[in-house]
Amino acid sequence: MTANTPPSFLSRIAIAIGSFFAILGNGRLAGDVSRLRGGEALAADVEPREVRVEVPVEKIVEVRVEVPVEKRVEVPVEKLVEKTIEVPTDTAALQLLGLLQREARFVDFIQEEVAPYTDAEIGAAARVVHEGCRKVLREHFAIQPVRSEAEGSRVTLQAGFDAAAVRLTGNVVGQAPFTGTLGHRGWQVTEVRLPQLTDIQAAKIIAQAEVEL
Repeated sequence: MTANTPPSFLSRIAIAIGSFFAILGNGRLAGDVSRLRGGEALAADVEPREVRVEVPVEKIVEVRVEVPVEKRVEVPVEKLVEKTIEVPTDTAALQLLGLLQREARFVDFIQEEVAPYTDAEIGAAARVVHEGCRKVLREHFAIQPVRSEAEGSRVTLQAGFDAAAVRLTGNVVGQAPFTGTLGHRGWQVTEVRLPQLTDIQAAKIIAQAEVEL
């Protein structure tokens, strides 16, 4: 007997007797039989149909998350420039010695052993050297006092005074301002007028040897 062939009479009697007791003991089966007798189709006889079930889906929300990122900032750095200080060359010093020798016989006087001479003789020679040195300074340098006050006057040095131009002596305690007596006005060169050289090597000869013929 296939699935679609109705059972025989005797089979239906057996099914009915079995169903009777099954219905008495199974309420769900009794309900199914009752719906079947009321004309409701069997599940096997109903054509399957597509059942669309909408499942709620959680809405996707775009969330913007800001992640701190290290930002590299290029800061302009001042270019290191090597600072050079112009120091007078040996040539300028040799020039000055040559001028002092020529005008004041300065090197001769300093190199001479003065012990055998009397004070009067040394004084007479010193006068000549003094006059020649003074001439050289006036012709080739502009010299002015560091301080304009008269020596022996009271002066006050405020904070930030030029320590290269003023030297403190005596009992130096504390910080500026300082008040004291001007012992020396000091000297500063404001202009140098040394002659131009055509032969630098010749500057090393501060006094030529003299040969009389």
